[in-house]
Amino acid sequence: LRTGDAPLFVQVFNPPKRMIVVGAVHIAQPLVTLAQTAGYEVVIIDPRGAFATRDRFPGVTLSEDWPDDALNALAIDNRTAVVTLTHDPKLDDPGLEVALKSDAFYIGALGSRNTHAERVSRFIEDGIGEADVKRIKGPLGISMGSRNPPEIAISLVAEVLMTYREKFPV
Repeated sequence: LRTGDAPLFVQVFNPPKRMIVVGAVHIAQPLVTLAQTAGYEVVIIDPRGAFATRDRFPGVTLSEDWPDDALNALAIDNRTAVVTLTHDPKLDDPGLEVALKSDAFYIGALGSRNTHAERVSRFIEDGIGEADVKRIKGPLGISMGSRNPPEIAISLVAEVLMTYREKFPV
């Protein structure tokens, strides 16, 4: 770039891409490794202290706060993916509700098609708009017949990467 006669050098410093995971469950362990390899800073939220431990998740930011409190404190931006993995509406739903009010580029929830349909019904009954609820990827991950935690984690990271590139193609 030039401004007049002087060259101008611009260096952009974007905030890190983040993946915030609600639920320190078995899928979260391979997910952390894959997400970090793909360049994401990972945060694990689980108020159940026995699950979110340093032994299970070394080098990862851990929060034992309730998901809605933790997500509100993390200031979700458009470089953030939010994923819920607990299968427990009392943990997943509050996190999803905060995510839906944010600029998160990806919102995904683990569960079967039936579980997701029940989730959608709950949210619509609670007054969350249909367009907002459609932002939730459920079941999460690309459809590839995943059967175990590493395969589910791979399909999830693939979907997150694909969604990010669709929103930010450059």
